Amino acid sequence: MKKIFITLSLFTILFSCESSKLAPIPTNAVKPTVTTQQTPNDTDDPAIWINYQNPEKSLIIGTDKQEETGGLYAYDLNGKIVNQIVPLNRPNNVDVMYGFPLNGKNIDIAVLTERANNKIRIVSLPDFKLIDNGGVEVFKDETLRDPMGIALYKSKNNKFYAIVGRKDGVSGEYLHQYALENKNGKIEATLVRKFGNYSGNKEIEAIAVDEELGFIYYADETAGIRKYYADPEKGNEEIAFFGQKDFKRDHEGIAIYKTNATDGYILISDQQANYFNVYKRQGEASNPNEHKLIAKIPVSTIECDGADAINFNFGTKFPKGFFVAMSNGKTFQVYDWQIIQNEIDKQAK
Repeated sequence: MKKIFITLSLFTILFSCESSKLAPIPTNAVKPTVTTQQTPNDTDDPAIWINYQNPEKSLIIGTDKQEETGGLYAYDLNGKIVNQIVPLNRPNNVDVMYGFPLNGKNIDIAVLTERANNKIRIVSLPDFKLIDNGGVEVFKDETLRDPMGIALYKSKNNKFYAIVGRKDGVSGEYLHQYALENKNGKIEATLVRKFGNYSGNKEIEAIAVDEELGFIYYADETAGIRKYYADPEKGNEEIAFFGQKDFKRDHEGIAIYKTNATDGYILISDQQANYFNVYKRQGEASNPNEHKLIAKIPVSTIECDGADAINFNFGTKFPKGFFVAMSNGKTFQVYDWQIIQNEIDKQAK
């Protein structure tokens, strides 16, 4: 009996080690233009802030997700850490918004989830200061809280919103949408709707907003990508559910690259394959809510959680903008968009 126990224990250890191995990088993976400095713990999600007065001074903003010792980091376009807010208590995802009205001025902000405190945190840009008086609670009066994903949305009538996801939730109410408002010099979040179908398979983390077209996309991990209207007045009907058979396992980070006002690409991390799957932002000509896989980009990121992309001329290094993605190893990888576009063009032929 003792020998059997030892054999089974050894098998369990070996199986555990094997199953915990990170996915290998594809042999034909594209290489990043820049890799950021390492953070102390574990990077998770990036966002991009454009400095319109001096584009080369723009920032990549990213979370380092650790309880009690986590943080929010700002990088220059060479990947150097130029600012940080530490400690934060399990920061998860982050997004950027321009022109939020506060105290008589329009300012740019980054908003992130602080999961261990059940709050969102608000940071002014580019000075990188917390301006939230200790944070704003989300999922109040809910049994399931643990905020994870976040995306920001400015409507055409200049209303500002945060769409927040969590570690677990009820199908039909998994995501909560909050109106962000300046009240007596403080930013407050007012719940305006609960929405979002959920397969029940794993969790929902990655959320992205296409502000110009007015859509929300989110990754129902191991199930597919769900699409909703961003304007709460348009209702809670799910208008697309795609990518259900295109992924090895987890559907993760979502980035939207806009080639013009209506067209472009949606890039979604196929986490355990180390690919990004690409779909047309505008959908099919016969149905704008039908999104077919058009390319699979092999990347050097390792099991990517979060990503972002931007079409903007940042100078000679990134004249068409760039794509940035988290990589296991405490870094973010930054790709000149022209590298990604070349791969899409090759596969689209």
